[in-house]
Order: sequence, then structure tokens, then C-alpha cells
Amino acid sequence: MPPVARSLNGHEYVKRQLAKAGIPFEALDNELLACADPARAQRILDDLNEETIAALVAKWLGRPEKVSLIFNRRITKRTPGSFHTRVITQGVIPSLHVGYKSSKIKQTFKEGRALRTETTINNTHDFGVGRNLNNLPALRAIGFAANRRLLVVETLSQDCLLSEEVFDQFTQPQVVGGQRTPGLHLDDPRVLALFAALCLLLTLPEGFGHAGMRTWMAQALGLPLAAYSPGRVTYDLRRLRLHGLIERIPQSHRYRVTDAGLRVALFFTKVHSRILRPGLSQLFDGCPKAPNQPIAIATAMNRLQQALADLFEQAKLAPA
Repeated sequence: MPPVARSLNGHEYVKRQLAKAGIPFEALDNELLACADPARAQRILDDLNEETIAALVAKWLGRPEKVSLIFNRRITKRTPGSFHTRVITQGVIPSLHVGYKSSKIKQTFKEGRALRTETTINNTHDFGVGRNLNNLPALRAIGFAANRRLLVVETLSQDCLLSEEVFDQFTQPQVVGGQRTPGLHLDDPRVLALFAALCLLLTLPEGFGHAGMRTWMAQALGLPLAAYSPGRVTYDLRRLRLHGLIERIPQSHRYRVTDAGLRVALFFTKVHSRILRPGLSQLFDGCPKAPNQPIAIATAMNRLQQALADLFEQAKLAPA
């Protein structure tokens, strides 16, 4: 009989164990919203180790006859094909997907009340870990670290203000270890593309390399890959490193985004996309708006110009 995929939902497992223990809880779809004994719920999840999973899965192995109850077909060990049940829950709206090779992080806003962050490792070899159940602690640590990293990124994205001193550190030329590097100017499309690339690459658990940066930069600049040469990548990686935005991973040719790089990349991309571009458009009344709804900034600027013109007229300073 070919291998059969089995899955175990930890949320349902903990709910069933709480129910058996008589501990009240409130469900949110297939998850927990509240529990009378959260410490006990956490212990139940911590005890969901490789031995417990193996015992639970063993209950379902060798029981393909359950499928015959639905299809009225006799299934034996020699029956080819795979047999599975899929449960689709309505009302779950995925809001964010982050992929890495065969693994992914998915965030959903469940029933408008709770944010769920879930990491699924579909191929343990993506992280240099074997597939036996005794590797579960290592995989759990990888998943928790990925979840926390994403949440930290999202938290910092709402609190990424930079002081004037730090702002100058990245926008002005610097000399680091005798090496001079130019400033990273906010009005340079290539610099903005670098910051956007850092925002995309910072969640990669194994960092990023020369080839990955080149691919992302070519896409961000709207150029064919050949137009963004390996030499340009090397130059950009060097100035990002000297400004302290990225660092080389020891004993490798890969890089990771530093904490400073995370804040600076988020700050510059936010300022450009949320303030400069729409703000300048609104200043000249060129931003799309609802009918009969004037733009506040453009209206205010028009009033200011008229007030200044009135002041000059009163002072007899109007131009000839």
C-alpha cells in the first residue's frame, strides 16, 4: 500500500483534552479564544511530543475501511491510490502568506477577533533537519522562531521612527574601517529598491545571497536581469553592509538584515509610499478622490496661497 499522509491539528487536540478534563474554554473556529486554565492548556500542547503523535497516528493506520463507508467500495492494503478526508471551514480569510522553499507562514484574522500566525514546514530538509519524529523539538523551535520573527517585523513596522542622528548616519556618506561609502538618498530609485528588497528578504531564515538580491532588485527596478549586473549587486551589498543595514553570516557568502536595517528599510519605504508620493500628488490636486470631495492638503495650500496674496496686496507688495 502506498504511503498515506496523516495530519494532526494541535488546536483540536488541546480542545478535546480540555473537554475530557472538564476545563471550560471558548472556541474561536478551530482554535482557543479563552480558557479557564491557560497554564494547563499550554502543558497539554507542550506534551504533544513525538511519542504522543506516534501513538495518535497509530490509531488511524491500517483503517482504510472507513473510506468504504462513504463510497461503498471495499479497500484493502493492495488498493492503489491515496485516501484522505478534507474539512473546509468557512469564514477564514487568509491575510498574509510568506513562503520559503516548501514551507510557509500563513496569517489569518479569525472571525474578526484574533490574529493567527501559523508556520507549516512541508519539507524538513529545507532546514537541514531529518524527517523522523525525534526531530520534532528542532522543528518546533524553527517554527516558533519564524513566527516570532514575523511578529517582531510587524510590530516594528508600526514603530520605526528614526532620530535625526540615525537618519544622517544612513543618508550621508560614511567612512567605515577606512572604506568610504556614499549616502543612501531617499530620492534615488535604486536606493528605494534596495530598501524594498530588504523588506522582502528579511524573513528568510537562512538569509539571502548575491543571486537572490540580484533577482529581487531587477524586479523592483523593472529591469531585465541582464541589466542589473553582478557588479552592481556587489556594489549595493557593500554599501548596505558598510552602513550597517546587513551583515554577512559567518562562514558563508550569505547575508541577513540587521535590526537597524529592518527599521531603516521599513521607515524609508513607508515614508516614500505613504507620505511623499501621495502627499506630492495631493499638493497639486492630482490624487484620485471621491466626487465633490476636495483634497485637504491641496485645499489648505490654495487657502495659504490666497492668504499670502491678500497679505501682499494689503501691504502693497503685489508683483507688478
